[in-house]
Amino acid sequence: MNAKYKLLIVIAVVVFTIITCINPIYPEEQFLQHIGTVLLVLLMLFDIKKNYLGKVSFIGLALFTILHIIGARYIYSYVPYDEFAKQFCGVSINELLSTTRNHYDRLVHFSFGLLMVPMFSQIAEKKMRCSKGTAIVTAWMIVQTGSMIYELFEWLLTIVMTTEAANNYNGQQGDMWDAQKDMALALLGSSFTAVLMYITKKTN
Repeated sequence: MNAKYKLLIVIAVVVFTIITCINPIYPEEQFLQHIGTVLLVLLMLFDIKKNYLGKVSFIGLALFTILHIIGARYIYSYVPYDEFAKQFCGVSINELLSTTRNHYDRLVHFSFGLLMVPMFSQIAEKKMRCSKGTAIVTAWMIVQTGSMIYELFEWLLTIVMTTEAANNYNGQQGDMWDAQKDMALALLGSSFTAVLMYITKKTN
């Protein structure tokens, strides 16, 4: 993918981030959430310089970043997706799912697996000199490891932060099995992409 197009994507992501930071709803929590945004944008900028990632991998990284930015705006637990669905489609997603919980965080964990496998597999293929099949399996395992480490990070936050602040950041919404469900969704998303990539023999 041409570096020029990658740069345009990064600029669009940065502009979108700035727009979502105008009149923040949850200023302190949003600042903490955007630590992840900065890391993801730096990763994209690094790739512009090194040009490791192909189109699918880079776009997947950008889409995941955008999903995270939206979550940061509403600190995940309050993303008004159901209201948007009612307004634009006349359908309540929560009614279809028979739930009152905000599931946006679940979508992002699933998307982490779905969208990031191509990037990790391409890095494994280029930097670790893995075969295509081994690179895909390596990427799949990286997603599971990354998902677990993130859940451990959220657990540590509950120790050092106030209960309210930790709950706002983690988005558990009272679910004691939140971490396990999040990891399961990352597993599901990454497994779907890994199988698809293995069948098509494409890693970028």
